[in-house]
Formats: sequence, C-alpha cells, structure tokens
Amino acid sequence: MTVLAVAEHRQGELRDVSLEAVTAGRQLADDTGGDLHVAVISGDVDAFAETLAADAVDTVHKVDYGDEFNHDVYTQAVEQLYESVGASKLLIPNTVNGLDYAPAVTGRLDIPLVTDVVDFDANGQLTATREMYGGKVETELDVEGSEFAVTIRPTEWEPAEAGGGADVVDADVEIDESQIGSTVTGFEAAATGDVDLSESEFIVSIGRGIDEEDNLDLIEDLADTLGADLGASRPLVDNEWLPKNRQVGQSGKVVTPDVYIAIGISGAVQHVAGMKGADTIIAINTDPSAPIFDIADIGVVGDLFDVVPELIEEFEG
Repeated sequence: MTVLAVAEHRQGELRDVSLEAVTAGRQLADDTGGDLHVAVISGDVDAFAETLAADAVDTVHKVDYGDEFNHDVYTQAVEQLYESVGASKLLIPNTVNGLDYAPAVTGRLDIPLVTDVVDFDANGQLTATREMYGGKVETELDVEGSEFAVTIRPTEWEPAEAGGGADVVDADVEIDESQIGSTVTGFEAAATGDVDLSESEFIVSIGRGIDEEDNLDLIEDLADTLGADLGASRPLVDNEWLPKNRQVGQSGKVVTPDVYIAIGISGAVQHVAGMKGADTIIAINTDPSAPIFDIADIGVVGDLFDVVPELIEEFEG
C-alpha cells in the first residue's frame, strides 16, 4: 500500500505545498498501513531532496532531468515511479503544474483521479472531501477500489518539518527524449499588476468595513507605515476600488504571509480559503461575532477608523 507523493518547485525554490504533500501523504499512508515515497523531479534535486527527507517520509526519489517543470518529463517520471515502487496511491499538488500532468498520468495508469481535495479518509475506501459553490458546501466523494490519485489544495495541510532521516535514492526512471514535445526556455511574469500577493510576507487587507473608496487612503497609509502589501476582499475588487491582483480569496490569490491583518473583513469562507495559511492573523472588526475572529491569532473589536490611526501613530513613532 505504498503512497507516492510528488513535490513541486519553481524557479529554484521548493514550493510550500511540497511539505504539505508530505503531511497529507503520511496521513494517507497511515490510513492504509503503507509507506510514503516522495518524488522530486528536475531542478536542484539534491537540495530539494534534503529538505523533503522528513521523518514522515520513508524514501525520497530523485529524478535528475532538466531544470524546470515539463509536462512530458513529469508524466513519464511519475508513471514509471508509481509502477517501480509498487504504489497504489498517488498524491499531487492541486496547482497549475499538478493539474497539467495528473490527468495524463492517471489516464496512463487507468486509475481514478479526484481533484482539489481539502481532506480525506482512507480507512477502508477513499472518502475525499471537496468544496462547492465557492466553499459554501462541502461534499464527500467515495472512490471504489484500492488504487487512486488525489490532488490536494495548497494550505489545507500543515507543512511537515523539513529534513530528517528518510532515505534518498536516485529514481529508477528512464526519460524517453523522443517523447518530449516541448522545452522550457525561461520565465516571463504575467501582467498581474504591481505586486504578487502570493509572494508577500506581510499583508494588510481591507474589506467592506472601509465603507467608501476615499477611505482607502487610510489603509494604504497603514500598509506603507508597516512595509506591508495591500490586499482586499472580493467586494472591493468587484466595485473596482482595487485591481484584481489585490484580491485575496478562493477566486483571487491564495496567500501565506508571515503576518496578515484583516481590517473590516467579516471572514466569509471564500476569503478565509485564501489566507488561512498565514502564520499570524490579526483581525480588526466592529462585530465581535464575525467569523474572522474564529481563525485570528489576535482580534481587535473596534472601529477601524479609530484603531488604524492609532496603529499608524504607534508605528511611525
């Protein structure tokens, strides 16, 4: 009952979802009484493997071919590794890259695929939890049979502790170059605006509580004072008060900053889905029963027009 989890990296950096996949993979392996194997494909596989060799992992397999993600390389490598390690469960990040090769691999292996999973139970058969209607409804999907693949949504599992005592080996994989139909020649950032919130370490985010567009100047002053990036909930973007690249939430950016300050944001599930992975969440809201306080590490019940100026004065001093 071996579980094979696939790590992900981009432009030389191992992505957070890789260690989250270790946690989810360990859960799946424990549920099924099996081992957890992790595949790291392309890039600086030695450095990535050192990070991924967590105590929760049994074996890390390195596929040293190319520098960046390539559909054909990943499809071949994952298919071969799945068969060579005798896996019956495949776990892939639910990301642009993961959703690129997961259908191809599972089609070749002829196993069912469940995407965008936020939780699962595999005691007996797989019961995968997914969300619908913008996160308002959770659904459970039962999968028959002992073999299957899932893609896991980033930030839903805690990342595993990096490094440890796992075995690291060169993968038993042969890449057929004649089957590679494309090459990566470089990266060009999409025109998403002046900031990529998914890379931000400190975000000040504003919601409906701002009342009027003219009041945004106050929040921008706070962000500037703190050296933070400015984010927003969907209503402000829908009103065109801030551009789309500033939207945090299920239909916007998924962010994992060190600090996230939610100001005048009630905490709707769609917004929370995009920021609950922040290390420290600070909420400012006039409603003491606002759902945002359920996930906040620090909560301030008060009028933002009173609280924010005091914060600016405090940090300017």
